[in-house]
Amino acid sequence: MADTKREIERKYESDDSGLPDLTGVAGVAAVVDKGVAHLDATYYDTPDERLAAASITLRRRLGGSDAGWHLKLPVAPGVRDEVHAPLSATVPRSLVALIRARIRDAELRPVVRLRSDRDVRDLVDAEGRLLAEVSVDAVRAERLDGDGGTAQWTEMEVELADDGDPAFLDKVDKRLRKAGVRPSKSASKLARALAETEPKKKRKKQQKAAPEPVTAGDHVLAYVREQRDAILELDPAVRQDTYDSVHRMRVATRRMRSSFRSYAKVLDRAVTDPIGEELKWLAGELGVDRDQEVLSERITAAVDELPRTLVVGPVRTRLRTWAHARRGGSRRRLIAVLDGKQYLQLLETLDALVADPPLLEAAAGKPEKVLAKTVRKDFGKVAKLVEQALGEPAGAERDLALHEARKKAKRTRYAAEAAVPALGGPASTLVKSAKALQNLLGDHQDSVMAREALREIAAQAHGAGESAFTYGVLYGREEQRAATDEAELPGLWAEVKGGLGG
Repeated sequence: MADTKREIERKYESDDSGLPDLTGVAGVAAVVDKGVAHLDATYYDTPDERLAAASITLRRRLGGSDAGWHLKLPVAPGVRDEVHAPLSATVPRSLVALIRARIRDAELRPVVRLRSDRDVRDLVDAEGRLLAEVSVDAVRAERLDGDGGTAQWTEMEVELADDGDPAFLDKVDKRLRKAGVRPSKSASKLARALAETEPKKKRKKQQKAAPEPVTAGDHVLAYVREQRDAILELDPAVRQDTYDSVHRMRVATRRMRSSFRSYAKVLDRAVTDPIGEELKWLAGELGVDRDQEVLSERITAAVDELPRTLVVGPVRTRLRTWAHARRGGSRRRLIAVLDGKQYLQLLETLDALVADPPLLEAAAGKPEKVLAKTVRKDFGKVAKLVEQALGEPAGAERDLALHEARKKAKRTRYAAEAAVPALGGPASTLVKSAKALQNLLGDHQDSVMAREALREIAAQAHGAGESAFTYGVLYGREEQRAATDEAELPGLWAEVKGGLGG
């Protein structure tokens, strides 16, 4: 069984091996000596060090208060989610699952052994509550794969207590810097160990930052790469059922697929169309229950807003029965998809696309020309659909036109997002405008779907001998909500066109 905690820490190095006096840090009432712990950790990775490249660490550690397997997943600079599992002879399957999208079929093997003598101090407040743990680690590193060497160094770590205020670390940081201590150049012990124990003849050149986008193709590929990276980074969160992770991964698949279609003059659709179909499949799997959940939440919230006198019969029970019957997926099904060959092959395909993109002639063009033309073309499609919808009388035809306009607004937004680094303000303005339009039209479409659901629920209630009164009230309210959206659309549309100079 694995458990997760959020780790917020900062690393330092100093020419001296001792810990400066921290009793003067604001809020610290005492510095408590917790003694020295002897830690022995073996780090695992693939032969091509895929985990290290993604700033992920996997280790088996002996000694200390948390001996066992630790998987650390990056969240932000200095912030990681640490997943613990009990000691075992082999890497726990629960941890392997969380890095499946990274390692795929590659072998995990020991790469580095780190032995540390950790001198620990607790920083506590006047009531004895832990604020942060400070340690001085004397580290000895040994390369395990190949003919690597050894290294040793001393570093300091300041780890915030659980649920602590991150601003406290700034206070400690200020005191340490005054004492001549400087932030570590390495993000982790493993990163430093890999760098310092690599044989000189095999030592990798320091990776350079990706060059600034120059051509239209550079900008489109940067956006595509961003979505590929988002899918990989969100994979563990989806597996852990982290809030909103499924939705965010689904959005990443849509963004990438949309960019393929919008920028068909930049990336060859003969290559990207099949990938787009795979992304559509993944989005569908991720959304098996998502749309149903959103609809159920909308109707339930509407019931909660009604006065008691308008809630007649077992309405909430009926809603739960209806929602449960329409549930098509499960956590087990989703995990099976993420562990399946089709998904893992899609990730391989995306890696290949980024590494060797199918660029067309327009990819070498100036982004100010190529990207702007694409965005204008997409916006033109939105404009045509919105104008068509505004000319339709209220009813099914208008609903359909508004739904199509919403889809095109979303596509325009994504195309503009990719163009922002090149086009700046005008593209940013369009992103905001398209999002506002998308939100309004999305609420309208949700109302259409809610009314369809309410008719279905009312029929079920009537068939069971229950009153359908409340569902009629809700239906009427949804009609009014849709009418309000439609009434607001002309004004919003005028603002959008005006903001874009049209």
